[in-house]
Parts: sequence; C-alpha cells; structure tokens
Amino acid sequence: MEIQTFNLSVKSHSLSSAPSSPLTLENAPKLPSVSVSPPAEIVEGSSVTLTCSSDANPAAKYIWYKETQTLIQGPEGVYHFSSISSEDRGIYSCKSENQYGEINSSSLFIDVQYAPKLPSVSVSPSAEILEGSSVTLTCSSDANPAANYTWYKENEDSPKASGQIFTITDFRAEHSGNYYCEAQNRRGCHNSTLQLTVVAGSSTTTTMINIIRLTLVVVMSVLLLLFCLWMRKKKTLSSITEPNEPIETMEMRELESDPDYANISPLNRETAACGRSYE
Repeated sequence: MEIQTFNLSVKSHSLSSAPSSPLTLENAPKLPSVSVSPPAEIVEGSSVTLTCSSDANPAAKYIWYKETQTLIQGPEGVYHFSSISSEDRGIYSCKSENQYGEINSSSLFIDVQYAPKLPSVSVSPSAEILEGSSVTLTCSSDANPAANYTWYKENEDSPKASGQIFTITDFRAEHSGNYYCEAQNRRGCHNSTLQLTVVAGSSTTTTMINIIRLTLVVVMSVLLLLFCLWMRKKKTLSSITEPNEPIETMEMRELESDPDYANISPLNRETAACGRSYE
C-alpha cells in the first residue's frame, strides 16, 4: 500500500486597525412644534413671525398652510408677516417632510386685534319720515374685539343712546338733523353720520287719513243698523199677515176680536161682515 504525504503551510497575515466612524441613524420627521412671535396679543400692523421645527434626518423641508391654502415651503420653517392685517386672522399649521416620511403639526390660531372699521348706518323706514311715526337707526362695524356703539346728535354733547339700535318712537320736527354712530373698542374708534328730515305737512295728511277712516266706519255702521231694522220690520209683518191670505179672512179675524161683534147673533154677524165688506 502506497502512503502519500501532504505538507500544509500556513501563511499568517497581520491585521491593521483602521479608525472607527460613528454610526448615523436616518429617520422620518418627528411631530413639528410651532410657535408665534410675539407670543402676546397681536395687533394689526405689527410684525409677526411663525416658526416650525421638527427632529428629522436628513433635515426636513417645511410647508406652511392657512386653513387649506399653501403659503410657503423651504428648509427654514419660518413664515413672516412684516405688517399683519385683519385678513390674516385664522388657523395656521405646518408640515415637515423628508424622503422617509412626512407629518403635520397641530393647529395654531392667530387672533389679530384691530380698531373698528367704518361703521355702516341705516334707517327704517327708508322712505319719507312722517311726523309722529317711529324711526329706527342701526349701526354695525367690523372690529376685534367687538365694538361698543354710542349715538350722538350733531351739536349736542350728551349721547342720545347706546347700543347698535336707536329708536325714536314719536318723530317730530325738532328731531330732524344729523346723527352719527361711534363704534369703539380698546384699539380705536370710528364713526359714521346719517341725516334725518321729517316730511313737511305730513301731520295734516295723517289727520285727513284718520278722518276718512273714521267716516267710513260710521257710515258702514249706520247702513248696517238700517238694514237690521228693515229686516226686523219685514219679519214682523210676515208673522202678522200670512202669504196669500184672503182679505175677507183678515176682516173676519178683526171682527172676531171686536168685543161688540161677539154679542151679535150668527145671522146678524153675517150681515155685519157683509156690511163692512161693502164699506
């Protein structure tokens, strides 16, 4: 038997140690935090900044929204109002996103306070104002916070009324003139003027209309009374005289009701009745 011999050689290699690098964990954005500056009350015309930030790797891109309207997008997450207005009042939110995902922030309500806008004033009735009639004035204005309303008459220091509605129940000539409504809150005030004029001679017209109405009522009442009396008289005559009743029968009834006729014998009664009929 032949025996084979094998030689095993081992080659050794030296391992060189390389410097270790830190492991980087990439992830989708976390829930964004939103903030507003200044954090106190926001007044119309002031400068306001909204900031959105989120932990993400790689860095997130941000998009700001007002309600459903897209405002701006970019890597900074900042939206700036150089001079905020009342129209900017509303609900804002932001979204952060990278290649691993996206997430929306919670909502942020921006409340912009402003002085009352030019008030709108109206009068009812809107047509001619008759003396003695009732007149209602109404005032309204867009304001935040809500406005308080005061009514004044031109050239008079003391206010005529407070509140949105001012009513003059018995309008007279001395009530004619310019009235103005002042809308006011802690941010400012604004006013509008309204002119009221009573129609000349309207009192006489109203009196004539009332006289005509009263006359018509009296005439109708008299006619109704006369009709009732006529119907009553007709009913009385109908109950006394039956329809188609012979005249002789009526005369016999009258004789029978006569006390003297009751003492006459039957034969003489006929003669008496005939005698009356010949008369």
